[in-house]
Amino acid sequence: MTSIKGLFTMANAIDWIGPNIVVSDWVELTQKEVSEFGKLTKHHHWLHLNPERANNETSFGGTIVQGFFMLNYIIHFIDQTGLRPTDAQFSLNYGLDKVRFVQPVPVADGFQIRDRIGLSEVSLRTDNRTLIKTTHNFEVNGINGTVLYAEWLALWSNKCRP
Repeated sequence: MTSIKGLFTMANAIDWIGPNIVVSDWVELTQKEVSEFGKLTKHHHWLHLNPERANNETSFGGTIVQGFFMLNYIIHFIDQTGLRPTDAQFSLNYGLDKVRFVQPVPVADGFQIRDRIGLSEVSLRTDNRTLIKTTHNFEVNGINGTVLYAEWLALWSNKCRP
């Protein structure tokens, strides 16, 4: 993993613009977690929850992970790699400009994901906030290339009341 913990601030964010500024650690995920996510979000499709049926009826060799499940790891990877500005008190999720689920990810007995994160835009605002757009290229151990690409927007604030 690469990390910029303690170095990244709203004030210097513009200096960090570029592709692949940090790479997260691998995170291992299991069928149990994929199934729990399906239950929690009321997405009960057999393609994600029934390994035997998915093995018999698809070419994936079993279930595949939900794209939105992987997408949720953006925040974890931001925190893990130090891309939470040290001069910010909090952030608001501002949205996504682009998301692509590039390749299906078989769950099998478990899998590992990691994120190659870049910084593409920084917009300083007059209200003590900074809008930051990061790019995310998720990789899965054993699969060539990006499996998920996303551009995430976060509005960082260095004061408690907007």
